[in-house]
Amino acid sequence: MPRRTLAPIGENGMDIEAAGGAATAGLVAGAIERPEGQAGEHHGVCTDCGAATSGKFCSNCGQPTHVHRSLLHLGEELLHGVMHFDTRVWRTLPLLAFNPGRLTREWIQGKRTRYVSPLALFLFTVFLMFFILSFGGGGVVNVATLDERIATAREGVVEAEAAVAEAERDVVAGEPGAESVLAGVRTAAEVARSELERLEAARTAGPRADGYEPGSWQASLADAVSEGDVTIGVGDKKFQEKVLEKLRNPEFAFYKVQQTLYKFAFLLVPLSIPFVWLMFAWKRGFTWYDHGVFVLYSLTFMAIFFMGLSLLDRIAGTEENWWQATISGIGSILGLGVPVHMYAQLKGTYSLGWFSALWRTFVLMLFSLFVFTLFLVGVILFGLGF
Repeated sequence: MPRRTLAPIGENGMDIEAAGGAATAGLVAGAIERPEGQAGEHHGVCTDCGAATSGKFCSNCGQPTHVHRSLLHLGEELLHGVMHFDTRVWRTLPLLAFNPGRLTREWIQGKRTRYVSPLALFLFTVFLMFFILSFGGGGVVNVATLDERIATAREGVVEAEAAVAEAERDVVAGEPGAESVLAGVRTAAEVARSELERLEAARTAGPRADGYEPGSWQASLADAVSEGDVTIGVGDKKFQEKVLEKLRNPEFAFYKVQQTLYKFAFLLVPLSIPFVWLMFAWKRGFTWYDHGVFVLYSLTFMAIFFMGLSLLDRIAGTEENWWQATISGIGSILGLGVPVHMYAQLKGTYSLGWFSALWRTFVLMLFSLFVFTLFLVGVILFGLGF
């Protein structure tokens, strides 16, 4: 009987857990940062603590002096709780994109009523990012189809055979290492031909017992695990067996990793703060809180930025034409936005000169790559091993 597998997020429509994650993040963000309410006509005594009031809000407990009791206001509170969307967003997002240094500096200095808090904005944006990617289909990772893999394999065979011909023409027999060079390029060509033959055979093969499409990445991984070609080099034997068991069902393994990725995305913050501190350890006047605000706003921008790049990629599609080339070119140019944004935020937040901001941008990019790699490895191991 074919084994039933769990499809990756987004393959069969909106993923319920992703929707729940986005809604939960919005509610958490609303709880962390209390919204600036708009009260109506106020009463003389607070309905909550009983203190005398003279304005729209109680000076003792902060509750609005006018308590709404309409169904319309209930819907407004629900929308704000889930979307965390008010006028401060329109002040925060433009600065986050085009003047992040000013936004971070003003929040640190205490000018906070006009902006969305960095923690609230980060929580909602990160979970919204994974929700949109899941809802849009295809998940976070795009996997090539069998025909695309066959086309790539054919190109690889042509390149490998060309390398063999070039080596046989240029390498002089009898020279030291000549035989090793020839053996290496011939082996590479043989491997490329074998891979092409395997994929072409998969195209004509009948249905598999496990239900996977022949030649798909799921089928290849499942076969590799079953044949013992996949080994796990970390953890004890029990942990390794758990990972291999999940890999025998690749779609479920991918699902688990993707779920773990967005559920633990907040760990990027405590992992990043110490590295930012290292760049200013000898400079006085900056606290761990300042670095935390910097990291939160920076990660929020990166999440929004990569959502935009993902949207461009979906608009471009996979067909190679002038439209796809144009959109891809725009995406490549926009890719420069990451170091540019880092530079602008560092320079504005910490009042740095151009050279100080420039070298710290380079170091910060290296730190970011290290932190993300560490985080990704941890997520994969945790998602598959537990």
